[in-house]
Amino acid sequence: MLELFKSGGPFMWPLLLCSILTLAIILERFWTLRGSRVAPRALLSDVMTRLREDRMTLDYIRSMQAQSGLSSIFAAGLLSSKHGRRAMKESIQEAANHVIHELERFMSTLGTIAVISPLVGLLGTVVGMIKVFNVLMEQGAGNTQLLAGGISEALLTTAAGLLVAIPALAFHRYFARKIDELVVNMEQQSTKLIDVLNADGKE
Repeated sequence: MLELFKSGGPFMWPLLLCSILTLAIILERFWTLRGSRVAPRALLSDVMTRLREDRMTLDYIRSMQAQSGLSSIFAAGLLSSKHGRRAMKESIQEAANHVIHELERFMSTLGTIAVISPLVGLLGTVVGMIKVFNVLMEQGAGNTQLLAGGISEALLTTAAGLLVAIPALAFHRYFARKIDELVVNMEQQSTKLIDVLNADGKE
């Protein structure tokens, strides 16, 4: 494996860096985008129960603010609920923007890696083929070792670029879909909370 890496030439190093970044981002996103962390299923029912039983305290709301995802959105809505439906919706929207920004962290990096990795591989391919043609011009087709080295470099960088780009693109699409689902879920639950706290129709 090490010999193959060396045979790929200098363009294998940026591809190695891209592969490490891709793996790190994938692991981090899997941990961060867990449904139980972003939008716990029992959160809305717990909030509703506390509201019905008049056990909603400022300390509880502050503890929700310190958490991430839906908890912080609910906290923003609860703190502004006494000002009416419109103020509550605005506070929830502002908090949701921060949450969505956090959910989308590193997604642009992952998408960039998916785009540039094949281009780096292609550049390595071009450089490898240039070396092959230089050998042909200077020494003819007799020096098969140098020819094989240039061809090997060209093929390895192409393969390495694709091996990095394919999983990066696949997981970028997967996480983008996951984020969309989480956002829709949080929007639905936030709407339910707004409706409950503004059942009298006060704006």
